[in-house]
Amino acid sequence: MLDRPQINSLGLARAPADTRVVVAMSGGVDSSVVAAMLADEGYDVVGMTLQLYDHGAALAKKGACCAGRDIHDARRVAEAMGFPHYVLDYENAFRDAVIEEFADAYLAGATPVPCIRCNERVKFRDLLATAKELDADCMATGHYIRRMDGAHGPELHAAADPARDQSYFLFSTTREQLGYLRFPLGGLASKAETRALAAKYGLPVADKPDSQDICFVPDGNYAAVIEKLRPGAAEPGEIVDMEGRVLGTHGGVIHYTVGQRRGLGIGGLETPLYVVRLDADARRVVVGPKAALATRVVPVAEVNWLGDGAFEDGAREVRVRVRSTRPPAPAVLRPTGPDRAEVELLAPELGVSPGQACVFYAPEGSRVLGGGWIVRG
Repeated sequence: MLDRPQINSLGLARAPADTRVVVAMSGGVDSSVVAAMLADEGYDVVGMTLQLYDHGAALAKKGACCAGRDIHDARRVAEAMGFPHYVLDYENAFRDAVIEEFADAYLAGATPVPCIRCNERVKFRDLLATAKELDADCMATGHYIRRMDGAHGPELHAAADPARDQSYFLFSTTREQLGYLRFPLGGLASKAETRALAAKYGLPVADKPDSQDICFVPDGNYAAVIEKLRPGAAEPGEIVDMEGRVLGTHGGVIHYTVGQRRGLGIGGLETPLYVVRLDADARRVVVGPKAALATRVVPVAEVNWLGDGAFEDGAREVRVRVRSTRPPAPAVLRPTGPDRAEVELLAPELGVSPGQACVFYAPEGSRVLGGGWIVRG
């Protein structure tokens, strides 16, 4: 009787040496460790780094992924571990699929999350397609999230370390993509373990700081980027209260976000005021008391459903996260169409803004059920 092939560490029934893995390498410590770990295990590793925006600007920007320095660092890791490394010019795709929408969303008074769109439209669509063209058996990334085999196929689960969990940014991963993707770091208990592995493999990026900013937004200055992309975007307008009374003026709605308290430029008021709504068409910033920020019902669109059963089967109890920094909270998910829903929060959340993601989780445990984009009601 022939021996059945053993399942390797990536869940495939073949020897590591016969398994080609494309690793998406940003030049940071996480993806570098994934590539080194798989190469050390004997896999046929191919490293790929995306050049996403202008090299000249990239070289002057530290602490962001996919910049010129990071491309160099990824190449050094590949050389140290002895696997091939390629740089793909995705600058046009990135601008069309991510940056342009980011600018338009901000101009419309929303609070976009471009990292999600980058994963959805560039890394997990275009790069994944390239990996398949190279006859790779799977694609691995350095994201902190887990892929588990369930009764109905692969499932998406939050990372073992809640402090590193990136499930909020990966909710739009489709079932088909999930079948091809692997996330080797998702089960690690802490970032310290990742850095220890980097040191073990002698990687030149072992002590490299984590990236903090959106890669194309230097120093977190969103307004400056929008003004560069959309000249004339910072048109002045009025700051008004919820009854429409004019309290002051502003230099452009792009300088404000829902929930903002500081820097409003309207002093002398006894009660602290917050930005509760941005009316981009009228160039108005609407402010009100903190209580006005409370939201119980959140409409969402472009829903990606990863749970069992059909999305439109009916209302479900879930937990949801309406921003990356908040823990999941109990809610009821009510489908209102093939890819739209209404989310009722059991306890109101403050500062929910159109353009952010609303990510669904199982009532208990770590499973990610998908999510959608918050839209105006």
